[in-house]
Amino acid sequence: MASGQQWVLVEMVQAFYEAPAYHLILEGILILWIIRLLFSKTYKLHETYKLTEKEKEDLIEEWMPEPLVPLLSKEQPPSLSYDVVTGPPSHKIIINGKECINFASLNFLGLLDNERVKQKALASLKKYGVGTCGPRGFYGTFDVHLELESRLATFMKTEEAILYSYGFATVASAIPAYSKRGDIIFVDEAACFSIQKGLQASRSFIKYFKHNDMEDLERLLKEQELEDQKNPRKARVTRKFIVVEGLYINTADICPLPQLVELKYKYKVRLFLEESLSFGVLGEHGRGVTEHFGVNIDDIDLISANMENAMASIGGFCCGRSFVIDHQRLSGQGYCFSASLPPMLAAAAIEALNIMEEDPDIFSVLREKCKHVYKALQGTAGLKLVGEPFAPALHLQLDKTSGSRDADMQLLRNIVDHCLQRGVALTLAHYLEKEERFVPPPSIRVVVTVEQTEDDIQNAVSCIQEAAVSVLK
Repeated sequence: MASGQQWVLVEMVQAFYEAPAYHLILEGILILWIIRLLFSKTYKLHETYKLTEKEKEDLIEEWMPEPLVPLLSKEQPPSLSYDVVTGPPSHKIIINGKECINFASLNFLGLLDNERVKQKALASLKKYGVGTCGPRGFYGTFDVHLELESRLATFMKTEEAILYSYGFATVASAIPAYSKRGDIIFVDEAACFSIQKGLQASRSFIKYFKHNDMEDLERLLKEQELEDQKNPRKARVTRKFIVVEGLYINTADICPLPQLVELKYKYKVRLFLEESLSFGVLGEHGRGVTEHFGVNIDDIDLISANMENAMASIGGFCCGRSFVIDHQRLSGQGYCFSASLPPMLAAAAIEALNIMEEDPDIFSVLREKCKHVYKALQGTAGLKLVGEPFAPALHLQLDKTSGSRDADMQLLRNIVDHCLQRGVALTLAHYLEKEERFVPPPSIRVVVTVEQTEDDIQNAVSCIQEAAVSVLK
């Protein structure tokens, strides 16, 4: 053993003598550098000036903290002037003590004050109590949740559905559950704020295309295809998504779904569809944009919608193939970390589904009323009507802007107040202007429901036209 070690040592010495000079110099420099790093200080101590107690007190006295939020002007902004509602916001709504015809609440099918829905919610309240006090994975899963998920999947003709307890959090949780840092999302620039928050949470690379402009979307997809060809290794691990709304809340127009599906297959991307405004509205049975266009629902990778509009409940859901939906049960933030939907609201949603299935004519009634309101509001002096004839939430924008967003908002607010005084409840469309990616123009939102009568519609249209003439003269 000793002779073997001696032989190794001899070989090392021999190699040292045979090594080139530059090799020995380089190794010597490296050894010296390592020794220097080991024994030298990693930082230099700088002389510090110690303040006296008086100097400290003077600095503290002079320091003025910045306000936590920007200071408000003496005139209170409209966003803080609440219109107080007493009673259910159904067909008739009491605002600030005055009874009005409701053209503001998104109660499209009139189920909010439906007696059957209320009785089911009341029975559930007596059985389960008020809330759940836990997420779905921590004793927050009730039998009514499972029933509602099953009913929604059956109604939408998909394999599975998943419930969220808050409508806004539904798509905002679904997007980052699938798209991560390094992935690419192509999104319509008119996408609603909940989609924008989902994009932000995903930390993906976002590419916006012009609203409903399929040529612009294809241009972006082609550019990405060329980039992928340059780096196929990266392209194989980069997921790509298109995210759109079925019926856009900010513009009241519909997405061109057949063209989107065509582009999806052509460029091999996934398609997410947000249907909060179109679910329970479009299609012969209220199944949304897929039914409206006759598109196979399996062509859509994920559909999300809230239950706070047509179904008059709270929360939202996603539906699609089982393996897609199951992924959210461990990755959907709103599902995993929020208390589950109160059972009484789940029971109310189930009863709302029963009514929708029993009376599919309700959807054709709503569409006819939408078309009637759309036609009646055409040509209102000083205002421009924005949206589709079948959209249940239309926008009235100023025909000519004053050049100032605040001034435009005030003019529209005056029209809303004028109508409110005359018994017609409308609402301004509000946005978080500093956080919105593309801020829509100021507008008044006009909501159509099945409960509104011919006289109600005529009265509201006359009132809006009168207010426009009075305010915009």
